[in-house]
Amino acid sequence: LHNCGFWRPKYLLDTDRFTLSFNSRHRKKHQDSRALWKHDAVQKYLETLSKEYLQVSHLLNADSINDFEQRTLQKRCADLSPIAAAFQEIKEAEREVQELEAMCGELDSRDEKQLLELALAEKETLDKKINMLCRKLFQLLVPKEKYDRSHVILEVTAGRTTGGDICQQFTKEMFEMYQNYADYKRWTFDIVNYTPAEIGGLHHAAAHISGDDVYRHLKYEGGTHRVQRIPETGLSSRMQRIHTGTMSVIVLPQPEEVDVKVDPKDLRIDTFRAKGAGGQHVNKTDSAVRIVHVPTGLAVECQQERSQQTNKDIALRTLRAKLYQQIIEKQLSQEQSARKLQLGTRAQSERIRTYNFTQDRVTDHRISYDARNIKEILSGKEALDKLINRLLEFAEIEAVTEYLENLQALEGGGC
Repeated sequence: LHNCGFWRPKYLLDTDRFTLSFNSRHRKKHQDSRALWKHDAVQKYLETLSKEYLQVSHLLNADSINDFEQRTLQKRCADLSPIAAAFQEIKEAEREVQELEAMCGELDSRDEKQLLELALAEKETLDKKINMLCRKLFQLLVPKEKYDRSHVILEVTAGRTTGGDICQQFTKEMFEMYQNYADYKRWTFDIVNYTPAEIGGLHHAAAHISGDDVYRHLKYEGGTHRVQRIPETGLSSRMQRIHTGTMSVIVLPQPEEVDVKVDPKDLRIDTFRAKGAGGQHVNKTDSAVRIVHVPTGLAVECQQERSQQTNKDIALRTLRAKLYQQIIEKQLSQEQSARKLQLGTRAQSERIRTYNFTQDRVTDHRISYDARNIKEILSGKEALDKLINRLLEFAEIEAVTEYLENLQALEGGGC
């Protein structure tokens, strides 16, 4: 309490105060939530929050606080309560593990073999519970980003390669992967643009994806994806030569209400005959629409619907999302000039992942994560979801680690 009697909380993690680079020197030290949990600085920080929770709870029962102070304390108590509960639950589970380990050390006779097996099974269950609680705890500590719950516009574009069509084919496989992932997550996947390649691949496509926490799960997919494979047709396939190609993914958050004013005088609207995956009917009329925002040079297309007006409405919505994204990135640049994060800036120059077909391996370079069985990843189901969740967990770990470092530096401590 200050002299005036008002409670000043120690704030939880503030994302504007640290940088999340995915190139942290702590990668080897804090591979997962359980490893970070054991760090002394984390324990000290959580102990501080738990003590604060007890103090706030005690103050709420005091008769001397006014209505404003009571509301402030109630909000702080609501923030701290789940963290304190998870902290104590992990501590209790660890005590149970220690008791089981001590008991296992005393069980060494043949008659006690069955009891030992039961104890080891219980310990394994408790370890899984602790891992789950550690992940939950760090999710509580790291605040949700502003656009995490937003729908998204996802765009894929084929890169260039020499001697083959692997970029276009890979781009098509990636677009279908995200379409399958949307189905796996029970999201809605609406194609707004689809430009196929002549040889069966895909030059460019865009889709509007809506559902629960879409941007949260897809925000780290933006960037350059590299493929290494032997083409299925052509001279390279007969010579068994491995080709390398790239494609890029852009993920734009699209809040439900995007308030971006667009002056019709700034737009150049062209219509043309559609082609691609929209069905034969779209090829018979000039229903496709291309809109260029002259001041910025941004261009969007939509050709998936029969109605030219419907395509125009979708294209305008996509254009507003892109203009809105420029505003977001400008704000991020001004507020967090030091932040250099593919996850957030979506810089296309950074290679974030490699799909090596000859070795049947997918590598995410930001977290040094390898996954086997490319077909399972490209199916857009459980294997991809596991990779995406590993990225989310790593981001949470990096956020907590850097915040605690900054906190210790401010307090004059050392790690």
